[in-house]
Amino acid sequence: MRVPRFRCFAVRSIILGFFVLFMQSAVYSSTINLHGLVTGWVTGSVKNITKPSFGIRFIPEFTLKKSFSQNLSIDFEASFNAYGASQINAPSDGEIDLYRMWGRISTSRFEFRMGLQKINFGSASLLRPLMWFESIDPRDPLQLTDGVTGLLFRYYFLNNANIWIWGLYGNDNLKGWEFFPTRSRSAEYGGRLQMPLGNGEWAVSFHHRRMDPRQGPLALSENDLLDNGVSSFPEDRYGFDGKWDVGIGLWFEGSLTHQRTDLLPSSWQRAVNIGLDYTFGVGNGLYALTESFFYTSSDKAFGAGDGITFSALSLGYPLGLLDNLSCIVYYDWSKKNLYSFVNWRRTYDRWIINVIGFWNPEQFQIYQNLPRNNLYGGMGFQILVVFNY
Repeated sequence: MRVPRFRCFAVRSIILGFFVLFMQSAVYSSTINLHGLVTGWVTGSVKNITKPSFGIRFIPEFTLKKSFSQNLSIDFEASFNAYGASQINAPSDGEIDLYRMWGRISTSRFEFRMGLQKINFGSASLLRPLMWFESIDPRDPLQLTDGVTGLLFRYYFLNNANIWIWGLYGNDNLKGWEFFPTRSRSAEYGGRLQMPLGNGEWAVSFHHRRMDPRQGPLALSENDLLDNGVSSFPEDRYGFDGKWDVGIGLWFEGSLTHQRTDLLPSSWQRAVNIGLDYTFGVGNGLYALTESFFYTSSDKAFGAGDGITFSALSLGYPLGLLDNLSCIVYYDWSKKNLYSFVNWRRTYDRWIINVIGFWNPEQFQIYQNLPRNNLYGGMGFQILVVFNY
C-alpha cells in the first residue's frame, strides 16, 4: 500500500505556509466545508465469471474560503484518494494518496492557483488531443484523474478572452497521451490564449518539458543513451482548438508534439479531433455526440507516418427524473475493433447507482495509460454505487 506524499518539497512548504496564513485570517469564516464521496463496485468478466473483482474508494475533501472584499477571495482545497480492491483467489491491492491540495487567490478577473491541482482545457469530449495534464476517461462515472503539481495563472479580459500561464515541477508520472514521462525533478512550463470568435471561441496552447527516455512504454536502452551522451530530451507541444454553436455544436481540437532528438525514428506526433453534438426532439430528448480522431507519428512535422484512426459516438437519454441511459461506442479503423460501453444511472439526493455493461478488445489502443482499462477489457459488467456526503 502506498502512503500519502507531496510530489515536491518546495511546493509543500509554500502550501503549508499559505495554509497557516489562511487559517489565521479565516478563524471566523463560515465557509468551511468537509464533504466527499464513498463508492463501492463489483466487476465481472464473462471470460472469468466465477472470479469477480470488488473494490471500495473513499475521497474526503476539505474546502475553506475567505472573502476579503467584494472581489478578492482566497480559498483552499485538500483531498485524499484511498481505495482497496481484491479478486477471488488473487492478491488484494490498495492505495492511499494525496488527490488534490491547492491554494488560490482570485478576483472576478484573475486567479492564481498553487499546488496539486487538475489542469484541463480543450473542446473535445471523448478523444482529446489536448489531454496534456490529466487522464479523464469519459466512460468513468466518477471522472477521476490524478493532478499535477505546479502554478497556474489565469486572467480574463472584458471581451471574454483569457490567458493561461503555468509552471509545473515534480510530475514524473505518465499523463494523457505521453509515452515517456517527464524527467524527475525537472520543470515544465507553457501557456494558452483563448479568444472569442463569432458565437464560439478558438484557442492556441503551448507546453515545454524534458522527458525521460529510460521510462515508459517506448523506453530506450541505457546503451543507446550512453553512446549518445544524453539522459533526457526536450519536448514541445503546440495545441489549437475551437468550438461554435451553429444550430449544432461543432468543434475541432489538435496537438502537434516534437521530441527534439535523433534517437527516435518518429519524433513528431500529430493528433486531430473533429466533433459535433445535437439534442434531438425525441421523447425526453436524445443527446448525440460524435467525434473522429486521427493520430500519426512521423519523422517530419507534416510528413506521412504510422497512425491510428478512431470514430466515437455517445448517446444519452433521460428515462425520467431519476434515471438516465447512456452509451459510448468507439471504432478502431486500423485494427477493425469495436469498443462498447453502456451505463444505466439512477440518481438520488446523495446516492448514485450505476449498472454498466462493456464489450471491448482485451488489449486497448485508446487510453493506454489508464489503469482502469484493465477493468473494462473483454466482455463484462460493473455495478458501481456512490454515496456523496
